[in-house]
Amino acid sequence: MAFPAQRMRRLRRTPALRRLVAETRIGVDDLVAPLFVREGIDEPAPIVSMPGHVQHTVPSLLVEAKRLGALGVPALVLFGVPLRKDARGSGADDPGGIVQVALGELAAALGDEVVLIADLCLDEYTDHGHCGIVRPDGTVDNDATLELYQRVALAQAVAGADIVAPSGMMDGQVGAIRSALDGAGHIDVAVLAYAAKFASGLYGPFREAVDVTITGGGDRRGYQQDPRNGREALTEVALDIAEGADMVMVKPALAYLDVIASVAARVDVPVAAYHVSGEYAMVKAAAERGWIDGDVVALEHLVALKRAGAEVILTYFAGEVAEALRA
Repeated sequence: MAFPAQRMRRLRRTPALRRLVAETRIGVDDLVAPLFVREGIDEPAPIVSMPGHVQHTVPSLLVEAKRLGALGVPALVLFGVPLRKDARGSGADDPGGIVQVALGELAAALGDEVVLIADLCLDEYTDHGHCGIVRPDGTVDNDATLELYQRVALAQAVAGADIVAPSGMMDGQVGAIRSALDGAGHIDVAVLAYAAKFASGLYGPFREAVDVTITGGGDRRGYQQDPRNGREALTEVALDIAEGADMVMVKPALAYLDVIASVAARVDVPVAAYHVSGEYAMVKAAAERGWIDGDVVALEHLVALKRAGAEVILTYFAGEVAEALRA
C-alpha cells in the first residue's frame, strides 16, 4: 500500500495519537542519579561546568537523595571527594572514608527505598589521578590494583552499598571483586560493570566535580577503551559477564549508540548507559545561550539511549526529567 492510501502522518496528527503509538517510552524507573559527596566542607559547593549540580556535604546529600526518592528515581550512584589523596588512594577503602560514611547515612535514612550504587575506583582518591597503582615507569599495575579493588568493594558493601560499580577498566576486575564479596559473605551485593568505558573527551566536567588531574599530562588510553573499536567492546562485555557481572554499562552514551545496541542484542543481563558529564554540560551550555531548547534535547537524548537498548540510564538530568515526568 502506498500514497495516497497510506499516509504516515495519520498517526502523528495529535499528541494523544503520538503517545498511543510511541515505540519507545522513557520513565523515571529507567533513571539513576549520579551524586558527589565531598569531605571537609560545611556547605554544598557548586560545580561550575555542571550547572545544577554540587559537591554535597553528607547532610545535603541526604536531603537530595530523599528528594530524588520522593520523585520516584529508583537509584543513585555515589562518587566521593576526599580531603586528602595519596599514591595508593587510601580513602577509597577506608571504613571512615567519605563514601563509606555517606553510604552508611544513606542506608540508615532510606532503607530499601533507593538503590545505593557505589562507584568503585581509585582515581578520586589518588594524588596522581590514575585509576590504579602506578609503577615507577608511570604505567598502571593492573594486578596490584585488583587487590585494592577487592578491599574497596568490601568496604562499600559493609557500609551499605546495594551495588558496586567498578569503573577502572582493569582486566579481571569483575572476577576479583565478585570473589572478594562472595568470600566475605556479601553474596547479595550486585556488580554493575563499567564494561565498555571509552577513553573519551567528554569526562572533563566530571573531573572538575571530583577534583581529579592526571599528573604529568598523562591519560588513561592504556586501559580505557579506544573509541575507534566497537567489536572490542563486545569482548570486554562478554568477559565481564563471564566473571560474574550482574549488569553491564557502556560509557559515554550518545557517541556509542551502536555499541549499546550491539550489546543489548547479545546479552541477557541488564544494559546500562552513562550519559556523562560532557553530554550534560553541552546541553546546558547551548541552552543557556538560547541555541537549543535544553529540556527537549535532554529528553531526546535519553529516549535515544532507551531506543538503542539501554534499560538503565545514568544521567545528570535524572532529577529534572523525574520532575518533568511527574508534571
